[in-house]
Amino acid sequence: MEGRLPAHLEAGAIMRLAESEGGFATVLAKGQRDAGTILIVTLCHGKGAVLHERMPQLDGSRKFIAAKRENPENPYEFSEYLARRQRQDSDMWLIEVDIADPERFVARLDETR
Repeated sequence: MEGRLPAHLEAGAIMRLAESEGGFATVLAKGQRDAGTILIVTLCHGKGAVLHERMPQLDGSRKFIAAKRENPENPYEFSEYLARRQRQDSDMWLIEVDIADPERFVARLDETR
């Protein structure tokens, strides 16, 4: 498994980190227990949803990158995008985190890797 933390453990750690920082996290889709891809939707007070997924970097690391932002004029587009992603990858974990400072939260996740 190349030293990768099992997906269910990483998902639990993400949720605990959110709660320790005064936020709330929930699993919207539970993927493959050990090797599922983890995607995170961040919100601030229920607004401004951003989908983050890990992308390989030039230095070999894999950081969470904002892959899709909710359009406030058409919020259904974001929901439809998430549903489409779930259909494409049934092993995917989708975690929603509502936290006061989403950018800082995602940066902390990258620091802990």
